[in-house]
Amino acid sequence: MRHLLSTQDLSLSNAIRILDTAEEMAAVGEREVKKLPALRGRTVVNLFFEDSTRTRISFEAAAKRLSADVINFSAKGSSVSKGESLKDTAQTLEAMSADAVVIRHWASGAPQQLATSGWIDAAVINAGDGTHEHPTQALLDAFTMRRHLAALNGTDSVGSDLTGFRVAIAGDVLHSRVARSNVWLLQTLGAEVTLVAPPTLLPVGVEHWPCKVSYDLDSVLESGMDAIMVLRVQAERMNASFFPSTREYSRRWGLDDARLARLDTLGMKDTIIMHPGPMNRGLEISSSAADSPRSTVLAQVRNGVSVRMAALYLLLSGDLRDPVPVYSPASARQPGPAPRSTNETGENAR
Repeated sequence: MRHLLSTQDLSLSNAIRILDTAEEMAAVGEREVKKLPALRGRTVVNLFFEDSTRTRISFEAAAKRLSADVINFSAKGSSVSKGESLKDTAQTLEAMSADAVVIRHWASGAPQQLATSGWIDAAVINAGDGTHEHPTQALLDAFTMRRHLAALNGTDSVGSDLTGFRVAIAGDVLHSRVARSNVWLLQTLGAEVTLVAPPTLLPVGVEHWPCKVSYDLDSVLESGMDAIMVLRVQAERMNASFFPSTREYSRRWGLDDARLARLDTLGMKDTIIMHPGPMNRGLEISSSAADSPRSTVLAQVRNGVSVRMAALYLLLSGDLRDPVPVYSPASARQPGPAPRSTNETGENAR
């Protein structure tokens, strides 16, 4: 696998390989010296055409912990504001000998265009494109769920999937690239996914997605869930009224204090609460829910660095279709050149 663009085509074996490698990378974050020489001499460019805090910083931390050289590019203050095209920007990066480009773009499909156009000879990682996909966010969410499930079962998470794990994804599905990537990846890993949203915030064709759909959050909670992922209401992408009022939305589809207490009443003591961030407290999620012991919000941020380290390492050290060794901090060494692949692998973008 040359690029990481989407989770829809990511195979089970490749998904588990990334998650298992992330487990090895997570151990680095617990050491006094949080750095490995794995990508020394490689250059990673963070190419962000949209505002971002968590994703950009996470990728930067991941690349630096692997000893890569990092170039941060922001559309604001660059020649993009003067009308420079994506092609011209890409060719500038090619002239700088970038080995990997992490791209976030407002247009759905931009990472795919960059990866397949021939403009640049570098690995491309989709860090979010429009309302399409965000594969590394889905991977870090799955990583968080897999660790939680392993802890409940008293087993090792390495090599495991999410068979039978029940996940509710509630909120603004229509504008969410996180929801799209999670649906496909979680289905690949064996989880059971239910989308919960008002009809106006569900995309056309959602009935063909590999998941259940509901308009009633309370009934979904009563059916029993292992994880509740709350999505941000993306007001900046809305050019019409998708629900009567914020108060009505919070009452019908928000994870408020009453629903938080309801989880205990329903006997769902091990159910975790997730959010990709940033959060609109008091709208889709209450402060009590966001800060409760059930919340994995900060764990997701921490796990994101490990997952992105794994993605960068595997893409730059060899094709994910070929058997590549899981990187061991105990035997740090610089990888050789990536082998040429001879057959095609699918991958998923958010």
